[in-house]
Amino acid sequence: MTDRASPDASVSRGARSRRNSFRRCIMRPHFFARLLLLGTALIGVGTAGSAYAARAVSTKAGSTPEIGVAPGEDSTALRVCADPNYLPFSNKAGEGFENKIAEIVAKAMGRKLVYYWSSERGPGGYPNFLADALDVGNCDVVMSLPAGDPEEGGTDPYYESAYVFISKKADTRAQAVTAMSSPALRAMKIGVQDDTTPVSAIQMLGLVDNAVSFDVADDPNVSPRILLDAVKSGQVDIVVTWQPAIGAFLKDYPDLTIREVPPEFYGPGLPQVTYAYKIAMGVRKKDTGLRDALNTVINGHKQELSDALASSGVRFYSGKGAIPYN
Repeated sequence: MTDRASPDASVSRGARSRRNSFRRCIMRPHFFARLLLLGTALIGVGTAGSAYAARAVSTKAGSTPEIGVAPGEDSTALRVCADPNYLPFSNKAGEGFENKIAEIVAKAMGRKLVYYWSSERGPGGYPNFLADALDVGNCDVVMSLPAGDPEEGGTDPYYESAYVFISKKADTRAQAVTAMSSPALRAMKIGVQDDTTPVSAIQMLGLVDNAVSFDVADDPNVSPRILLDAVKSGQVDIVVTWQPAIGAFLKDYPDLTIREVPPEFYGPGLPQVTYAYKIAMGVRKKDTGLRDALNTVINGHKQELSDALASSGVRFYSGKGAIPYN
């Protein structure tokens, strides 16, 4: 194609389509329409990498960009791409945990925080959000990108979280579920978000008839709360979802409990399926000065960033498996 949102005419529409985002796959149940392979960890069976189109930013001959500033970037502002209506991640009122992270970063860099608002849940999802906002230069940084993304420029990770099981505290049958392969799941209704890591496991484990699918990532009018409501109402017995997507809402559901989904092997010769992911910030791949400046903030303000995430209900990966958080 020539992707109207990308100045790189070599990036085809088909390639963009195959780059359905990490958020769709894990973060924006998110971030969400393809199977991922990161390193040696099998997230599904299919295409590799959580990939987005990258755009080279050139500098005029003989010019020297300011340290920490991408060519053409405003050195007085931190221009952040964000969704105006996607809590708990971000909104225009600044109530999301990504808003809080952006505020900390901008303050630490001595810059004014400026948002470029664009929906992640419009046509094309998160890949088009990146193309229309970040890649063409309407903004310079996104607050969430999978660490190690091969196409956009990523910072050092600033947190790691995981998928979780969510069920009623009083449901002893659900409490017996310690992994996606637990036999107890075969007699339960399992709530999942479309096109996410657990969907791949459900397919491999023959649990498709047990699954109840919810579409959050494509509809700006739907909140991740619907997954918690589904457990509370009995529509499903258990939900498997990305913890940061529901952490801020859990305080309103005292009868529910959550616990991490542990990694597993699902077949001979297959790599391990992991349910934990490290999250970085994203810039255009050639904006190395800005990337390095963000890394300075990340590594110098780790506790402040962690506190902001925790105050928004984000739980960090513990590696302890199905031990309840609450």
